[in-house]
Amino acid sequence: MNTEPQTGSAPRALAGRRILVVEDERILALELTHLLVGHGALVVGPATTVAQALTLISCEGPFDGAVLDLNLGGTIADAVADRLLACDVPILIVSGYGAGVVDDRFADVPRLEKPFDPVAAVELLVDPSGGERARRAGPAG
Repeated sequence: MNTEPQTGSAPRALAGRRILVVEDERILALELTHLLVGHGALVVGPATTVAQALTLISCEGPFDGAVLDLNLGGTIADAVADRLLACDVPILIVSGYGAGVVDDRFADVPRLEKPFDPVAAVELLVDPSGGERARRAGPAG
C-alpha cells in the first residue's frame, strides 16, 4: 500500500481529526498511521486487540472516526464496532474478508477489502457517505 498523499488529493483532508486505528497487522497499522498523519489526522492507537480497542474508546474518546479491522488475531471485533457506533463515531471497516463475513448490522458501514487504495480510505474518512461506491470498487489493483 502506497501511503504517500496522491497528486490531486487534499494532503490535509483530515486536519485535526482524531482517528482511532484498530488493526492487528503491525505493518498495515504503521502504514495506516503514516497515511492518516500525512493527511493531518491525530491518530490514537493502533489497538491490536478487542480489549485494547475498548479501553481506548473508554479512556481516549471521543473520536472523529475509526479504521477498524473486524478480525483481530482471530477474534471478531463486533463489540468494538458496536461501541463506536453507539458513540456516533463514523467507522471505516478494512477487512481481508468479503461482505458475507461482515455481520448484517454493519451492512451500511463503509468498507474496504484488503489490499485497499489508501486514497479511498482517506476519502471515506472525510466523507463516509461514499461507502457504497467503495464497496463496489473492491480491492486496489
